Order: sequence, then C-alpha cells, then structure tokens
Amino acid sequence: MTQWPDVAVVIPVLNEENYLSAAVQAILAQDYAGKMHVVLALGPSSDQTNSVAAQLCASDVRVTSVPNPTGRTPEGLNAALAATTEPIVVRVDAHSELSEGYIRKAVETLQRTGADNVGGIMGARGVTKFENAVAAAMTSPLGVGSASFHTGGVEGPAETVYLGVFQRAALERIGGYDPAFTRAQDWEMNYRIRATGGVVWFNPELFVTYRPRPSIRKLAKQYFQYGSWRHEVMRRHPETRRTKSALRYYAPPIAVLGVIGGTIAGYLGSALQIFPLAFWGFLAPVGYLALTIASSLSLAKRAKTGAFWLPVVLVTMQMSWGIGFLVSKRKLT
Repeated sequence: MTQWPDVAVVIPVLNEENYLSAAVQAILAQDYAGKMHVVLALGPSSDQTNSVAAQLCASDVRVTSVPNPTGRTPEGLNAALAATTEPIVVRVDAHSELSEGYIRKAVETLQRTGADNVGGIMGARGVTKFENAVAAAMTSPLGVGSASFHTGGVEGPAETVYLGVFQRAALERIGGYDPAFTRAQDWEMNYRIRATGGVVWFNPELFVTYRPRPSIRKLAKQYFQYGSWRHEVMRRHPETRRTKSALRYYAPPIAVLGVIGGTIAGYLGSALQIFPLAFWGFLAPVGYLALTIASSLSLAKRAKTGAFWLPVVLVTMQMSWGIGFLVSKRKLT
C-alpha cells in the first residue's frame, strides 16, 4: 500500500489501573505509517485508572479521552466513536495488548478482502498459576467452544472475531454498538454487520494478548454474564438459534441440567432403593467429572501448565456460563 488510511483506536476503560498503560503503549508502538488517534472512554473507576489515563494523554498528543458516565462498554465505545472521524476504527480493550504489526496487518486484510471487520486470535496469557490455567482453558473447545478466535483456524469469513478492526462506514451503516448489550456486544454487532450484507473476516495472523480474570469469583461472574447475555442475543435475534454454531451455546446449559438432574435422580434412586435409577442418575455427574479430569490432563500436557487448577477452571467456566444462560431474564437492561 502506498497510502495508509488514518485510524481511530477506541478503548472503553473502567478499573484498569494495572493494565491500561501496557495496552496503550502496545498501540503507540505499532509500526503503522498512517496517523493514529487513540481515544479512552473513561468510566467512573474506583481505582487510579483515571490518573493513569491523564498521564497517558499528557505524554502523547495522539491519546485523548472522553467521559463515559455509565461505565458500560457499548456506551463507552459509542462515545469514543463519536469523538473520531478516521475511516478505520480499531477496537481495543484496556486489559489487552496488540501484537507487533497488528494494525498494519489488519488494514491490509481489510483492503485485500473488502471485509467490514477483521480480527484474529484472542491469545490469553496469564501471570499466576490460576491465570495460566484459565489461559489454557480458553484454547480448549471444552472450555470456550469451537470459535476460531479462541482455538485458531484458517483465514476466512467468520461469525464473529475478537475485538475487531472496522470500516467506519460499516459501523455507521448499522448505527454503532447497541447500548442494550452490557456483554456480547461484539457478537451482536458482528451479527448485524453480516445481516446487512457485510463480511466479518478472521485472520489468525492478527494476535491480541488477553489478560484472564485473576480469581475464581471474577471468572465465575464473567462467564455467568457471558451465558446470560448470549441468551439475550438469541431472544433478540431468534434466527441465531438455528445456526450450526448455536449447538456449542447449548452445551453448557445441557451439562448443568445433566449434572443437577442426574445427581437428584441418583440420590432418589439410592433413597428409594431403585438401583437402576441410582446408577443411571449418578452416571451423568460422574461422567462429567471424569471427562473434565481427562481433558484437564490432556490440556495440561499440551499447554505445558500445571493440572491442579484446570479442572476447577473448566467446571467454573462451563457451569457459570450454563447457569447464566438458564436463569437469564428477558430484557436484561
């Protein structure tokens, strides 16, 4: 390319004092020949995030900020979009770090494919043993399903991608991010891009480092919300229930029902001395536990990480997602 389009990098920020500086520095270090404008949409953080943001804005004229009073991701993204005019929009999270050459490769991919949005691998990288276990689980279909941006795959059209680099015209065509979606706003947006004739493109050469949640409580909350909002997407767009990929979204709630229902049936069978009922009832939770342990051992060997936390992480991710899906209320907003 002889002329590189200007890009706007939009980042919703809330309570990210430990990660924001590294995220912004990874952007500013990109080997991109066009102009970059980085906009931080600052929510009402309870830590020192806004002080970190002020220092970043003061140290580089390419970095500015806008207020996001609600602190919610879709409103923050839309506020940052409204403050920019560049033809290419790069969506980044404050707890992620772009790999070297990410923006250049993404813009090249947009130009080459004619896609409306391109994205790549969500490369989870932990620091503690627990975080490393979460990172390993996020590369396994048993932990996160078979989405290519988690597990990898060949370049080509996709339902959704991690974060994304957009043609601004595509975002304007669909009206930006839907404020109704606290979670799953990326998937929902990519659905609307595809529904209006656009193309979402996966390129495995695009790699973003993602920092996993540091505790079981935060991981469980994250995946509970994922499951709840995935169900809301299906309510809002019923046709998504009938796609092939929808099968992986039903797996966690089915696992939850199987474990709970099987355990109840097993105890009833034991109490009433109906031994076939007890056997077949307990088979579901025991089988689930055995599959999880076997998968953890295999994953630990492949990912070269300790196996102690992996079963706990996998069960937390699957059960939290499934319960969130099952108890999701209509009109979460």
